Amino acid sequence: MTPAPVGIAYLDGPRLRRSLIAAADWVDAGREELNRINVFPVPDGDTGTNFAMTLRAVAVSVRQLDERASLPEVTRAMADACVLAARGNSGMLLSQFLLGFRDALRGRATATAQDVATAIRAGATQLSDSLDEPVEGTILTVSRDVAEAAERAASESHDFSDLIRRTLDRGQASLEHTPELLATLKESGVVDAGGKAFVLVLEGIQRFVEGDPIVPVEHPPDYAVPDAAALAEVATDRDFRYCTEVLVRGTALPAATEVRTALRTLGGSIVVLATSDLLKVHVHTNTPDEVYALAGGWGVIETQKADDMREQHRALHERARAIAIVVDSSCDLPDEVLDRHGIVMVPIQVIEGEKTYLDRVGIDRGELYRRMQGGTIFTTSQPTPAAFIQGYEDALSAAPAVLAILLAKSLSGTFASGQAAAKALGAPITLVDSRSASLGLGLLALRGAELADEGWTVDAIAAELQRIRDQSGGFFTVDTFENLLRSGRVGRGRAWIGTLLDVKPILEVGPDGRVLPLDKVRGREALIPRVLRHLEKRLTPRPARLRLGIVHAHAPDIAQRLQADLETRFAPRDCFVSDVTAALGVHTGPGAWGIFYQIEDPAPSA
Repeated sequence: MTPAPVGIAYLDGPRLRRSLIAAADWVDAGREELNRINVFPVPDGDTGTNFAMTLRAVAVSVRQLDERASLPEVTRAMADACVLAARGNSGMLLSQFLLGFRDALRGRATATAQDVATAIRAGATQLSDSLDEPVEGTILTVSRDVAEAAERAASESHDFSDLIRRTLDRGQASLEHTPELLATLKESGVVDAGGKAFVLVLEGIQRFVEGDPIVPVEHPPDYAVPDAAALAEVATDRDFRYCTEVLVRGTALPAATEVRTALRTLGGSIVVLATSDLLKVHVHTNTPDEVYALAGGWGVIETQKADDMREQHRALHERARAIAIVVDSSCDLPDEVLDRHGIVMVPIQVIEGEKTYLDRVGIDRGELYRRMQGGTIFTTSQPTPAAFIQGYEDALSAAPAVLAILLAKSLSGTFASGQAAAKALGAPITLVDSRSASLGLGLLALRGAELADEGWTVDAIAAELQRIRDQSGGFFTVDTFENLLRSGRVGRGRAWIGTLLDVKPILEVGPDGRVLPLDKVRGREALIPRVLRHLEKRLTPRPARLRLGIVHAHAPDIAQRLQADLETRFAPRDCFVSDVTAALGVHTGPGAWGIFYQIEDPAPSA
């Protein structure tokens, strides 16, 4: 018997390149539906956005290759782009799958159906292995079921068209079964958003194979993703010729984070030291004159120089700190505190439709609240690994070791993104999960910087911060349920009753960083005394070494009242008052406020 003809006998670079572009366009088309059904692990309505933008970064990267690029070139560009641009939990999981897929095909000029089935299995396995707490009924289940179908199809046929069709059929069936495996999905009447996004990838590829049209989704000019060579570029010190330093004096100097962002377009190895009226900048660049011109817009240049790279590199490390501290922008520490201690801040992303802003750099709190009150809806996403790599490189330019203290991993994928970047760099970087947010994170970072200045080792600082973290905490409240409702933190019925009865919640940051309900009161005026009552309980007996922080979202009057009361009542070492950063304000809305306490008392002797 003559065997049936094979439609598509092998996968090569051009076919994979076009498949990835088609998949990205098809996922983009389903983005809003993915956001709508997003209820697990957190109902924050951004799974579609994060998955689509991560895959779009891959598509942009491979599109820049020659149409005849080889399979290794395409898989390398795919993997580099997804590592750099992974957004949110769903984007990180997609990246894990693509990395496993790439590794299984490494070095092959072409791949058979069996090779691709093996790569799909490797991707599903790497995705599963990346999860601390695997949960069935998610993209984990769907990818594993798809891998089984691919293996079965490849054992029976060498035709890629048949493999894609059968894996898609199995993926759709697996997706429909997800509500039976995860109660949250069943209660909400939806399938898993991450699993559906994975199925959309297969649908996009099948439509490409069968010649069905896919209308690409256009992105505005400001949507930027790194190209395939960016990972290698940001992971090493680029060969800039001049080591440039500028000293600027002024009365309205920009924050160090803003300075770093501006300088990044001109060079690397950026170090910024700032006081109230002085700003000293170090940057490796090929265009010192452009650095001087930029600095001249900040204030009066008092000194400037551009030296040979190798000589200046040696001089820099002679006066470097032993340890540099890195935080994300949710820390809510004032700019002057970050600048004084040389703390490097990596901005979280604030998203408005297709437009992305960098928190504390591209959008300020006042503008955010004005636009929210006008009806604009914002979401947020963790910093990409590429952003963390840039932050780590800034820190490593000032110190040989880095300690990163980041937003609670139970609240965000920020910690995972920071881990991925640290692994990519292969540098001496230690991460601490703050198990908090806002000034709960910020106060820990401040203590870490102090201990670094005192000569503690990285490991000793990390252990001490974990000890302090476990005896500290915080409370906060919101003025309206609207934003909590949009993010899925409360049900519609509870929010309606709360609004009708003017009920104000008191929430607590739990031991693992999760937000837990603690109490509720009627009316704004009852909030302050009730929160202070809870704080009294937590601070009895009185700590000897106590720091306090007050954060607010467009509620300065309440913050001032609290500061006066707390300083009189508890006599803390510090009592910071800070506006909630825009990335947190998206979820709290205007009128929210909170108190964080940090107990630094030494552990009792044995």
